Amino acid sequence: MIVQPVDYFLIVWFALALACTAYVAWDQFQNNPEPVVMKWGFILVTLYMGPLGLLLYVMADKEPHPGGHEAFIKPLWKQGVGSTIHCVAGDATGIILAAVITAALGLPMWVDLIVEYLAGFAFGLFIFQSLFMKNMMGGTYLENVRKSFMPEFISMNAMMAGMAPVMSLLMMGRDMRAMDPTELIFWGVMSLGVIAGFAIAYPVNVWMVSRKMKHGLMTQRKERQSGEKHQGKAPSGHEGHQGAQHGGGGAAPASHHAMQPDVTRPQLIAVCMTTLLMLLGGMTAPALYVNMNLSARDVGGAIMPPGMIMGWDTPGEAMRDMAAVDPRRVASKAEPGTRGDTVLEAGQEGGVKVFNLEAGVVRWNILPDLKVEGYAFNGQVPGPRLRVTEGDRVRIRVTNRLPESTTVHWHGLIVPNEMDGPAKITQEPIPPGGHYTYEFTTGQAGTFFYHTHDHADRQQALGLYGALIIDPKDPSRELVADKEYVIQLQEWLKREGLTYPAMLMEGALPNYFTINGKAYPETETVSMRVGETIKLRFIGTNNNFVHPMHVHGGPFTVVARDGYTLAEGARFEADTVNVGPGQRYDVIWKARKPGKWLVHCHIPHHATNNNVEHKGGGGLTMILEVS
Repeated sequence: MIVQPVDYFLIVWFALALACTAYVAWDQFQNNPEPVVMKWGFILVTLYMGPLGLLLYVMADKEPHPGGHEAFIKPLWKQGVGSTIHCVAGDATGIILAAVITAALGLPMWVDLIVEYLAGFAFGLFIFQSLFMKNMMGGTYLENVRKSFMPEFISMNAMMAGMAPVMSLLMMGRDMRAMDPTELIFWGVMSLGVIAGFAIAYPVNVWMVSRKMKHGLMTQRKERQSGEKHQGKAPSGHEGHQGAQHGGGGAAPASHHAMQPDVTRPQLIAVCMTTLLMLLGGMTAPALYVNMNLSARDVGGAIMPPGMIMGWDTPGEAMRDMAAVDPRRVASKAEPGTRGDTVLEAGQEGGVKVFNLEAGVVRWNILPDLKVEGYAFNGQVPGPRLRVTEGDRVRIRVTNRLPESTTVHWHGLIVPNEMDGPAKITQEPIPPGGHYTYEFTTGQAGTFFYHTHDHADRQQALGLYGALIIDPKDPSRELVADKEYVIQLQEWLKREGLTYPAMLMEGALPNYFTINGKAYPETETVSMRVGETIKLRFIGTNNNFVHPMHVHGGPFTVVARDGYTLAEGARFEADTVNVGPGQRYDVIWKARKPGKWLVHCHIPHHATNNNVEHKGGGGLTMILEVS
């Protein structure tokens, strides 16, 4: 499934890579006269580098016309390409295999880089250089290991100096799906890393070819039908180590490929030291910017919000909490017009009122053309309204369908401690697929709410909350109005097609705001008549801001706060009440004059949608329409 725009590019890239690889494989074995090891080298590099691998093949190695291979590969820059291809094919294969294994084992990134280096070096030295080139180089396998060690050391250092920072910074960047081998972007980062490694390793490979330390491109012809052998001419200036090839369908005699390096000890030491410093820089520099102690398991494929500041000390748990909701986890898709806060009817079991809540991942419209991926109780945002009477015995069965553990807290209620909900304090969190039953007797009356208390900064911000209204056992204690409306506030962060939990942190500030899961102009309009009253129950189900909720058309009377009715002498008139996270206010407003009277947050940005007004407002805005 497409999660980010880069996924479209990656699909195209790898489709081209496979097509290019198929062509190179076909042409190498059908038309191009060179040793098998180099054929496979170009095939592997094209698989890793896609169209760039094809470009290198046709520009530096593909025979332009029959009999023209020897002259075509003559330039030193092409010989350097051949040498680097041979290095990258072996080393990158070892590196990529190691990256897959270390990710599966859950090893931290710094260990991953070390294992990748050792695996790449070993695969390049013992397999591609010493084994696959044995017939060409002559001598025993151990002799070839000894001869190849220094060139492989230099080349591998340079290549890993390019690959390591690319892999580290991109894997631990915003989109950490790149650490997971089951994700396409992982292979995209590997591909980009190989390209960077090739670019850094190329200059030292050109130098080593020129100093006769490594083979470059070669020509190897098959026997002619007459039984005679066709011997190509070695490229000028490189005879005896990368040019003259022989027929017979096999490798040429070893003497034609033995090399006498033309390099001084000081030169060799200087180059080794330089590439070693490059390697150390490439391996350690990313630790200044990302947390190299984290593994693929620690970050869980998290995608961070744009602009979030992540440093070398940012823990994986923080990244998972701030990560976008994975659209592939969506279990239910609400219709655009679906409303949250619908009353959930209670069942009865032996005089106990029973409710069933199920937490899951939902796709929810906060505007007709704007969907968010969120967490929801019973597939709605906010969750269903629970309404009971003071003194009722209630039993709430909670099922967790989230990809993470959760709990439920009954905000403001006096309940047995084991029913309170804080994860790992009063109860073990409810695991994915698990259940938990809360049961208590309501001893209070007023406006309350329920919400998650396990990673609440993430889960509550994504919609895991709902209203809990408890009517007084003695109806005469209720301050009644002609109408009643519950207003649950929320803040959302939707960027670049993904939904993140809004937080008061860098890069995580909200850009959408909702009343009962909808942003104006999709919030409900309440119809009234002049002289009627309405009780507005403001609930701070949001996580971040204090919202000064203001009503046009005259003042209201604040009659209750945090679930408790104010004494008559403590009630007061106001037109704005500051509703902080967790707070509740009951106010009674009287319709004095006809018209459309706004209820809105008096922070103007919170009454917009992504900082844009639609039909005169947005976000935390609704209308009381009086006739």
